[in-house]
Amino acid sequence: MTDPVVSVVMPSYNGVAFIGETLESLARQTLRDWEAIVIDDCSTDDTRALVKAWPDSRVRLIERGENGGPVLARNSGIAAVRGRYIAGLDQDDLCLPDRLARQVAYLEAHADVVLVGAQAEQLREGKVSAMQYAPHSTPDLIAWLTWIENPIVWSTVMMRTDAARALDPFSRPALVYAEDFDLYHRITRFGRVARLDEPLVLYRQHAGGVSKRFISTMQASATQVLAQAHAALLGEDEAAALATLLVRHNMGGEPVPDRATLMRLGNGIATLQAAFIAQARPDAESSKLIRWETARRWARIGRAGLRSGAVSLGDVIAARPPHLGLGYAGIETLLWCGAIGAVRRWQARDPSASVTG
Repeated sequence: MTDPVVSVVMPSYNGVAFIGETLESLARQTLRDWEAIVIDDCSTDDTRALVKAWPDSRVRLIERGENGGPVLARNSGIAAVRGRYIAGLDQDDLCLPDRLARQVAYLEAHADVVLVGAQAEQLREGKVSAMQYAPHSTPDLIAWLTWIENPIVWSTVMMRTDAARALDPFSRPALVYAEDFDLYHRITRFGRVARLDEPLVLYRQHAGGVSKRFISTMQASATQVLAQAHAALLGEDEAAALATLLVRHNMGGEPVPDRATLMRLGNGIATLQAAFIAQARPDAESSKLIRWETARRWARIGRAGLRSGAVSLGDVIAARPPHLGLGYAGIETLLWCGAIGAVRRWQARDPSASVTG
């Protein structure tokens, strides 16, 4: 039997409600030379039976003897792959028909890229909508964004098998629910990380999804990833403090509590961006995207703080990292958010008042 071009690695646990639809999305791929390795982590529903009975010999099942969580399950799958490339896919997400073909073509045309993601669209209760990721990217933009957030949906990822196996371990169990974010940092030892700007995956949002149920663990792990990434530049204590702010207010969308926190966050982002640009030396296109996408995030952070009433518009502008505009928001939106925040401050002094927005 010849080895497939792509091995799709899919951990599963009690996924019977969605995994059949996920496997059907693989059957519709325009690239036919793939295998899917489903690693069942001791499901208590009919997931194993469904996969065992699946009428496609390209789908293989690995049955774990004890429940160890998604990181260990995924690592087991990586050890079993036969393909030249590895595609990540969660049991409840869907691949659009050209997903595998487009990513294989990209990796074969870009020898310096070791991992490529793609845009994803959100699937919620049967409705598809855009996700809030950068609409246009370059490898330098993706590299910069990994300094402040997780810019790639795991189910869109394809990587070179030799690089994946050079990671030991492939995913680190201590960073559960942010192990993908950690991997995007670690795999750059072997090449660049890129992203295709067309949607190739539907990312399913539902109440039982891991990202909904384990958000506090995910945030703690993401904080650890960023703290480790920036320790050499900032020192361990400052890196840990900035990582906490980035995860809480940039990734998590939580409003800053006061002007001082906003200033620390703005100064931290400015320090990181200056260091990144000096190190990466991005071209003109990437430099423009880096400034624009950072401005967009700053506007989002500012809107959240303004709407909560914790900071003023003057605070947002004063704390803004140098050379940034206001992103997509514009001054009118920020003024409106500031007005809502002013009413909320007034409401806090007068509990009988009310405000919506």
